[in-house]
Amino acid sequence: MIKKVLLSILDFLLFSNLFIAICAVAQGLVTYHLLNVKPDKYILAIIFFGTIGIYNFSMLLSKPENPENSSFVRVRWIFSHHRLIISITLISVLCLIPLGLLYLSIEAKLLMIFTAVLALGYNIPFLTLNNQKIGLRNIPGIKLFLIALVWSISCVLLPVVELEHNYQINISSADTLLLVAKRFLFIAAITIPFDIRDLFQDKLYALKTIPVMLGEKKAYIFCQFLLAGYLVLLLLFGHAPISDIVGLTLTLVLTGWLIFKSSIKKNEYYYFFYLDGTMLLQYIVLVLSSCLATFI
Repeated sequence: MIKKVLLSILDFLLFSNLFIAICAVAQGLVTYHLLNVKPDKYILAIIFFGTIGIYNFSMLLSKPENPENSSFVRVRWIFSHHRLIISITLISVLCLIPLGLLYLSIEAKLLMIFTAVLALGYNIPFLTLNNQKIGLRNIPGIKLFLIALVWSISCVLLPVVELEHNYQINISSADTLLLVAKRFLFIAAITIPFDIRDLFQDKLYALKTIPVMLGEKKAYIFCQFLLAGYLVLLLLFGHAPISDIVGLTLTLVLTGWLIFKSSIKKNEYYYFFYLDGTMLLQYIVLVLSSCLATFI
């Protein structure tokens, strides 16, 4: 009985996209931590509600013909709780609008609009290719990089732009670019296993994802290559405290191991909890390493 209740709670957190929104907030907090500045609660709230709204909207937009027969637990859960998902999405949008209008600078508003257009264009078929209407995700090889770009803008550039505008904190272009590049590589690495899981389905729908183009084994190697690129940037070009370097390195190693252990046969909870959870884990490890450093 207890197990069933806990599983229901986990399903709600994962499949309503509340968990991924918490992970997005954690990635925003990682940015503030690495810049050694106080987090902006309004920016974090915008990241939270924006993530829920975009993810839920994308799922609702990509509703299959018979979701109750889907092989994916997530799809069956979402469309068996259709009204709940719509309600959560509407609440998120209603919270997001006043936050964006009242607490964002003009630069940040433009950045947010650009991010929203990219995120919506991911699924909405507004382009024509070979006489077929397609979204940005259908452009060969772009899906992975589009997701990583949207996350990097939301969790790095948005906080940086607001810090510079509201607190007159000068963050150099080189530091900003380094932060964006590292986040881009990290998000891209943990996104690829999802595409590997969907390999056969993506082939069926003619989606040219990285695993479809490279093959499963090479895609796994590519994940590790991306994480290695992050590590190189961290060790050679960063000037973070040793505690942050140790913390980030630990999360990279654990993330690489989780990716290595993932496979098409793994259940959905592995991907949506463990792999997505590395974004939350990254912030937790950073905080713990910093706390530990103060006692040494």
